[in-house]
Amino acid sequence: MIPTPRDNDIAACVRAALQTYFQQLDGEKPAAVYAMVIRSVERPMLEVVLEMTGGNQTLAAEILGINRNTLRKKLLDHQIVA
Repeated sequence: MIPTPRDNDIAACVRAALQTYFQQLDGEKPAAVYAMVIRSVERPMLEVVLEMTGGNQTLAAEILGINRNTLRKKLLDHQIVA
């Protein structure tokens, strides 16, 4: 992995994971990489922020910088809450 000056810890982890992913494709053609990365990063981010706020979705949405309804949809999409 070659970090760039603009990388933070999260960016460096994503960069390393993507480099590993591409190295392990073993000749297979990559597909839908953007969606894969977003989905992989979004779920743990939502879980950590929710845990940090004690499950308070209004506060979690504020911290994330998104609308509470958007948060609720993402939680349902990831099956984090019913």
